[in-house]
Amino acid sequence: MDIPNVLLQLLYLFILAIPIACIAWTVTHEEVFREPRDYCIKRSKQGKTIATRKFFYLFTCEYCFSHYVTLFMLIITGYKLLYSDWRGYLIAGFALVWIANIYMSLFAMIRIDLKKERLESEVIEEEVKNKD
Repeated sequence: MDIPNVLLQLLYLFILAIPIACIAWTVTHEEVFREPRDYCIKRSKQGKTIATRKFFYLFTCEYCFSHYVTLFMLIITGYKLLYSDWRGYLIAGFALVWIANIYMSLFAMIRIDLKKERLESEVIEEEVKNKD
């Protein structure tokens, strides 16, 4: 395997992880999927069997769900990392999950910082308003 090919595969790794992170985050955190997520949370806590509880939990955890999104992406793209056989799929799968979860962690930290700044500015605005 030559170096330019490895560099291209690494570029693909970081690019393919973006939609994986986006899909996994959206399904497990954003308002647009709140009702199905609430249903899955309820079933993951109240399911009669462990299989039922674990199945529905997969749709509430961004880390867990990212594995399934990654599997789907590997199927539709055929992306392999380092090896051209089944090992390439295996390595690519775990690498994509890892990078996607780094992206989601960074996104979560940015959102927390933005929310904190917004709340702080609202408090300051309220204090100024109360002084007048």
